[in-house]
Amino acid sequence: MAKFEEGLRYSESHEYVRVEGEYGYIGISDYAQHALGNVVYVDMPEVDDEVTAGEEFGAVESVKAASDLIAPVSGTVVEVNEALEDEPELLNQDAFANWIIKVQLSDPKELEELMDVEAYKKHCE
Repeated sequence: MAKFEEGLRYSESHEYVRVEGEYGYIGISDYAQHALGNVVYVDMPEVDDEVTAGEEFGAVESVKAASDLIAPVSGTVVEVNEALEDEPELLNQDAFANWIIKVQLSDPKELEELMDVEAYKKHCE
């Protein structure tokens, strides 16, 4: 059974963003990691890369499939979760604790386009 975390914003493509001040931590939802199965590789952008809401910024590969990562918000990458390079399976262990990239938000209004937890639960049904 997938877990859902309060206080995050979710995209239709199953990425989440946790906002802290002017920064957003972007990852995949627990629902997404369940659908993917055992994650074996995470393709991430570089620090200082720009990501654009609605556009691909990387990919997650599992034993079953590869899935593009779609940015829920726009911004500049300020950090990547380097732990995932050696241990991509961390996404399966706890998708919410193991964000993929941290971005400096360029347009916080984009958050209003994303779903809250209740809307996302309905989206996943």
